[in-house]
Amino acid sequence: MQDLTSGKPLKLIFLFTMPLLIGNLFQQLYNISDTLVVGQTLGVNALAAVGSTGSISFLIIGFAQGLTAGLSIVTAQRFGARDTKGVRESFAASIWISLFVTIILTVLSLAFVHPILHLMQTPSAIYADAQTFISIIFAGIFASVAFNLLSNMIRSLGDSRTPLYFLIAGTVINVVLELIFILGLHLGVAGAGYATVISQLIASGLCIGYIVRQVPLLQITRQDLRAGLSQLGTHIATGLPMGFQMSIIAIGAIVMQAALNSLGTASVASSTAASKIDQIATMPMASFGVTMATFAAQNMGAGQYERIIKGVRQTLILSGTFAIVVGAGEIVFGRWLVGLFINGHDEQVLHLSQTYFNVIASSYVLLSVLFIIRNTLQGVGQQAMPTFAGIAELVMRTATAFFLVGPLGYAGAVSAEPLAWLGSCLVLIPSYMRAIRQLHNLQYMHDQNEAAKQTERVQTSAIPEHDS
Repeated sequence: MQDLTSGKPLKLIFLFTMPLLIGNLFQQLYNISDTLVVGQTLGVNALAAVGSTGSISFLIIGFAQGLTAGLSIVTAQRFGARDTKGVRESFAASIWISLFVTIILTVLSLAFVHPILHLMQTPSAIYADAQTFISIIFAGIFASVAFNLLSNMIRSLGDSRTPLYFLIAGTVINVVLELIFILGLHLGVAGAGYATVISQLIASGLCIGYIVRQVPLLQITRQDLRAGLSQLGTHIATGLPMGFQMSIIAIGAIVMQAALNSLGTASVASSTAASKIDQIATMPMASFGVTMATFAAQNMGAGQYERIIKGVRQTLILSGTFAIVVGAGEIVFGRWLVGLFINGHDEQVLHLSQTYFNVIASSYVLLSVLFIIRNTLQGVGQQAMPTFAGIAELVMRTATAFFLVGPLGYAGAVSAEPLAWLGSCLVLIPSYMRAIRQLHNLQYMHDQNEAAKQTERVQTSAIPEHDS
């Protein structure tokens, strides 16, 4: 377990982020292996089918990911406050909420697969494969929720390395199973779906085994489970806004996916391939953001308020510098990288992909600021503004779909991302400035209380003892 409340902030943030970054990269390999294997073996239509479901998957599974991340913030705050009983009860409450949400999400998502695909104007040439793939993913929501909950809980205690090992194992299993199911058993896109669900289930089992053997803080009893029921309100108040925030963003992504679908299969395929490169390139920025949620939560619980501000300032500089460098590299080399995903090097897809990179990669600085500030606000317990920021993203994406796709075509569609980041930052930055003032005030009051306690201890120790 790693205590993030003492030591040099930037060093701790960097060391915590590195395993998290590698883990997130392997997490992306779940989807990238789907794209790579499907695109090279089954063709562009199958690739477009898998890619067209990405925003739908994000709507449902993204909600679960946001929810479990929010639940783990409560756990991290209690860990920072050295409340071991509270940590176990927080984990128990998170399990109850996750079980309920898993049942609801599975039933609703499977029931509405057809209406959503129709609403998104999924091309008829890829409709059947898209339905098959996303139905399997939705049926396996329980595996995704379990792994995200367990790995987030382990990270909330400052351990970002162990979930990495399980992600690596799961990713290797995913690739092997895809090759077996697609090339060996000829299951088509269904094979990619089965491989993803099974590998996540195995990774969840590894997390459980590790907690049982190595993490006493998360070894809950029946008493903890009963106590957790009384704390559902606190956890729901933190977890649900983060889940809804992810879903709001996903709705915007669905709107844009529908706009892309209307532009044809080549547009869908180019965005599918280019977005995989984009996701890898932005993983370090996203990882720094996730780290800041845990860093802020632990230090909030420990009363180290000024330390939060210092950590954010240093991380913004580091992440912003990275955003500039990687954005330039993506613009220069992105077209070549997309060629790895396209069998036969379809020239139209490659051309559209370069447009994607020119528009999106040049705006990465905005994204780096968004990740860090949004996660920091969530870590200190401010959920409202990040949710409003998600609404701003939805508004910007929807406006882009209505007003830019028509006159600008594909360039207008991909402009939705940087415009959404801008809208989110316009909400988050003023909110963060207010949070800084609040943290300064909290630190002042904390220091005053500590000084008063110290004075009282000195005065008490100075009182002479009298013989009885």
